[in-house]
Amino acid sequence: MDGAAGPGEGPAREALQSLSQRLRVQEQEMELVKAALAEALRLLRLQVPPSSLQVSGTPAPPGDSSFAAPPGLPPTCTPSLVSRGTQTETEVEFKTSPGPPGLSNGPPAPQGASEEPSGTQSEGGGSSSSGAGSPGPPGILRPLQPPQRADTPRRNSSSSSSPSERPRQKLSRKAISSANLLVRSGSTESRGGKDPLSSPGGPGSRRSNYNLEGISVKMFLRGRPITMYIPSGIRSLEELPSGPPPETLCLDWVYGYRGRDSRSNLFVLRSGEVVYFIACVVVLYRPGGGPGGPGGGGQRHYRGHTDCVRCLAVHPDGVRVASGQTAGVDKDGKPLQPVVHIWDSETLLKLQEIGLGAFERGVGALAFSAADQGAFLCVVDDSNEHMLSVWDCSRGVKLAEIKSTNDSVLAVGFNPRDSSCIVTSGKSHVHFWNWSGGVGVPGNGTLTRKQGVFGKYKKPKFIPCFVFLPDGDILTGDSEGNILTWGRSASDSKTPGRGGAKETYGIVAQAHAHEGSIFALCLQRDGTVLSGGGRDRRLVQWGPGLVALQEAEIPEHFGAVRAIAEGLGSELLVGTTKNALLRGDLAQGFSPVIQGHTDELWGLCTHPSQNRFLTCGHDRQLCLWDGESHALAWSIDLKETGLCADFHPSGAVVAVGLNTGRWLVLDTETREIVSDVIDGNEQLSVVRYSPDGLYLAIGSHDNVIYIYSVSSDGAKSSRFGRCMGHSSFITHLDWSKDGNFIMSNSGDYEILYWDVAGGCKQLKNRYESRDREWATYTCVLGFHVYGVWPDGSDGTDINSLCRSHNERVVAVADDFCKVHLFQYPCARAKAPSRMYGGHGSHVTSVRFTHDDSHLVSLGGKDASIFQWRVLGAGGAGPAPATPSRTPSLSPASSLDV
Repeated sequence: MDGAAGPGEGPAREALQSLSQRLRVQEQEMELVKAALAEALRLLRLQVPPSSLQVSGTPAPPGDSSFAAPPGLPPTCTPSLVSRGTQTETEVEFKTSPGPPGLSNGPPAPQGASEEPSGTQSEGGGSSSSGAGSPGPPGILRPLQPPQRADTPRRNSSSSSSPSERPRQKLSRKAISSANLLVRSGSTESRGGKDPLSSPGGPGSRRSNYNLEGISVKMFLRGRPITMYIPSGIRSLEELPSGPPPETLCLDWVYGYRGRDSRSNLFVLRSGEVVYFIACVVVLYRPGGGPGGPGGGGQRHYRGHTDCVRCLAVHPDGVRVASGQTAGVDKDGKPLQPVVHIWDSETLLKLQEIGLGAFERGVGALAFSAADQGAFLCVVDDSNEHMLSVWDCSRGVKLAEIKSTNDSVLAVGFNPRDSSCIVTSGKSHVHFWNWSGGVGVPGNGTLTRKQGVFGKYKKPKFIPCFVFLPDGDILTGDSEGNILTWGRSASDSKTPGRGGAKETYGIVAQAHAHEGSIFALCLQRDGTVLSGGGRDRRLVQWGPGLVALQEAEIPEHFGAVRAIAEGLGSELLVGTTKNALLRGDLAQGFSPVIQGHTDELWGLCTHPSQNRFLTCGHDRQLCLWDGESHALAWSIDLKETGLCADFHPSGAVVAVGLNTGRWLVLDTETREIVSDVIDGNEQLSVVRYSPDGLYLAIGSHDNVIYIYSVSSDGAKSSRFGRCMGHSSFITHLDWSKDGNFIMSNSGDYEILYWDVAGGCKQLKNRYESRDREWATYTCVLGFHVYGVWPDGSDGTDINSLCRSHNERVVAVADDFCKVHLFQYPCARAKAPSRMYGGHGSHVTSVRFTHDDSHLVSLGGKDASIFQWRVLGAGGAGPAPATPSRTPSLSPASSLDV
């Protein structure tokens, strides 16, 4: 029949099956609601004098005049019906007990057999640990227990009544429940109650709308219901922390430097500090040690920008700095306009904001004038016409503006002897601009252009850099490896010039300096010039007449020379295309003081006993960082993209997951690969050792969690089993403190639990895991952290979170370049947080160091690593225990979050 079906009938059949399933779920839910109401009325009848509520012909059972709540329920509330909380509608399944309802704390016993003891198969088919689970699954009605037996049975034990009394109790309660159900059945229907699965809210909504008697909360992401069970120790959501945490974050160190795709990014201030940028942060770095020696020193940070910084310029006073940012978007998708900040490098206070709304796409190049003590600022934006504008620095007003060229502009500068002369260079051009008038009247100035003529010299594709010589000549470095000397000459009267410039520039000399492009030129204090090559990675010092005096070669693993700055004495600072900052001189060579990744970052883990952390990403580099010395301890080439990593509890080895399904185990001392395994052909998104180090869990995009047993030293591993049951790729997972269970999240917002020690079985009854304690908390979905999700989230807004080891705070990495700090547990809707900016791209991961003294965050596309100092932690140790008071939760039907 199915085989003969037409090709168009498949979708129709699937839709019909989905509707039928939804109808069955709704009918079952309604029946259980009716049963719950009947049970509540029965219990109410038993707790009041028989004369007022006694049903004719149904005597109240003896000894039932007072009751204690079963384990896990507030003593002041009656047993309530709760959805089993499956993740999707197709998973919803309610099994009715063959016997009278409401007597068993565990799964229903088969006919003809006594109720099963603790530790047997749970309702959903999963296995529960003896003495460790919570009372039976939601969806099974439970009676109130006699007070003398309420504190004696184990959590997974069956009914505390004796076997001889059970049949009598079942029959009497079933009779009362049935009578009340017949009498009150219309009340539920008259309310027009909705199946929570059929009313999830609009797309992207995130709210909890199904919480009966404090057993569970439910929120929706992209219309999917996510049920989370409230731990038995939490009796009221009002008791949970409500404000932002007392802890705060202070940016301690930024690893990396943006040399890969930017220019005008390295200068030395009057104070001796080196200024450069990465992401949205301008870093002021004071080197430590001698020339060519180790790093050290310290950092300060200007964090006034709202998007990535693209260029810098230092005022002639050596104190004020101008920094231009690119355009971006806020969390609502609204565009953020590019702007230039002028700020004081001593106080880090913003002095002037220039060009808000005047630039397009971003600020590409900046320059202060020098002849008039830096009174003017020249800006080139990233629009199609690359608008060139001149601004009054003190007043922040635009004096002149003109379209420069449709080709990219890479550099701009004022003539240090004449502020009316401006030079720009870039793709196939050198332009000499004459600026006149407009000093007193904003916008009335004029800019006229003279184009540099190459004549008999080959016209290069790019002129990335230039420098003014003391005698007034200009040197340009181009993509052909040549240094051209441009000299002043009288204006050609035969050539009509729009600006009427008195002088023009022409090429007077050429010298072949490098193999490949010249990326940087630097005029030194002694009048010599330094040039930095791309392909040959050479740094050459040139004397008068472009005579080579001295040179040095940058090691290949640091990349090509991107920028050069003259430091104190003979010291030089060199920025490279592989995002490293080198320090040294031509005689003794160079050593790195700042290093970083060059592509998107995802993998992060912190050492279990030292202030060290490991990162990996799309640049295929695996890097171990020392958080004390702020230096790179070592790095290796993985040959493939690294996406996740985790240290063994001993710290002796580290596991790294790659994008090909391959994972490695490396010795952290020798850096040797001790294990190399492939699981599937999909990328791996998470690797995590159990707290005791006996197991390694590997979450893959093939929807499977692979479990390996690990040797005591972590060097050897063997396949133990596979956790299969997710319907989408694995995103996060955590181990329980006893190392026997796993909680996992997936790409379709599932929360599943696994009994690893029991054979990698899925625990279908998730209610039993509500009180389980977790060694780490990195899953982004769960009751303890659902308050971190922003209003209207679509499920992709949070990339990573991490609970501190003292269980006081939880850090969150979001998709809007922000790091958040919440109190833990964070189980209140719209929970407030402390928010910190600085990253210029989505934040991909956050982790606390072993002693919670620091937090490490990774930027995605900006390839930055931020090390934050945690302040006001109030000492180490676990968080205070949950209050033992047990007021019941009000039966709120909706928690809008």
